[in-house]
Amino acid sequence: MDIAVFIPIVLFVCIYLSIKAVVDARARRHLVQSHGSEDMLRTLLAGEESRRRHASLRWGVILVALAVGFAVLEGVGWEDPSPLMFAILLGATGLGNLAAYAVTRNLK
Repeated sequence: MDIAVFIPIVLFVCIYLSIKAVVDARARRHLVQSHGSEDMLRTLLAGEESRRRHASLRWGVILVALAVGFAVLEGVGWEDPSPLMFAILLGATGLGNLAAYAVTRNLK
């Protein structure tokens, strides 16, 4: 696979993350300037921190499930793309999402 394929993908991801950071910062600034109650601001920021931690947990579980899926493919010795290979990887992603849901549900 040519490394030049990843350059546009990384560019779009960087643009997305930059825009998201600016929008989040502006929203926070607007909340602070609106002179809302301190309790409301603390609640919003605590909820945001909790969502951020849960998102990290979710991505971690999904990536571990995908790593297991790739390890299964490597262990079986499949190298050529086939529908079964994609089914295993998609199934690992789905199982990772379900596991992340179960873990976050138990944390609440």
